[in-house]
Amino acid sequence: MVNKLIFSREEMFKLNRDKLRSRGVEIEDIAKIAFFQQSKYNKDISMSTCIESVEKILTYRDIFHIVQLSIDIDILTEKKMFSAPIQNIMEADLGMFGIDEILGLNIAANYGVIGQTNFGDIDVNKPGIVKDLNDHGKLGSKNCHTFLDDVVGAIAAAASTRVAQIQSEEQAEKNPNVTYIKLDI
Repeated sequence: MVNKLIFSREEMFKLNRDKLRSRGVEIEDIAKIAFFQQSKYNKDISMSTCIESVEKILTYRDIFHIVQLSIDIDILTEKKMFSAPIQNIMEADLGMFGIDEILGLNIAANYGVIGQTNFGDIDVNKPGIVKDLNDHGKLGSKNCHTFLDDVVGAIAAAASTRVAQIQSEEQAEKNPNVTYIKLDI
């Protein structure tokens, strides 16, 4: 491979998509989580909007770097390339480790506090592919997904938040004269 340092958005998307696929994660898997999370609040969302959101997020430079680095850390952990104690901690996906969540929070933070809140929900409840990665990447498995499960969950959280923002913008365009909504609490 050429020692290229700077990539276009399209190149970053393709490299991220391919790296995720190499670990058994498809864009649709991530989009399903975003759809599930947002469909609780808005019945008008579409899977195509969720897929578009995931694809858009995978073109951002910071997310490109996190996806590439995180997957490589997991692969190097599988190959036992780190020294103890960090090798053992990452292999076990120790709950108190937290560095994987920091990278996830960084992705989610691109969409503000709501993105981070959505990530927290996904990290705790582990829907869909996040649960699969978490369950199949624990100590004793040939796979390590210590970073990948959090990165995938964070991308889903960011996509979920982006979908909500798109829905809000569409509502604002439909009702440009609405200046507030009265809530009966």
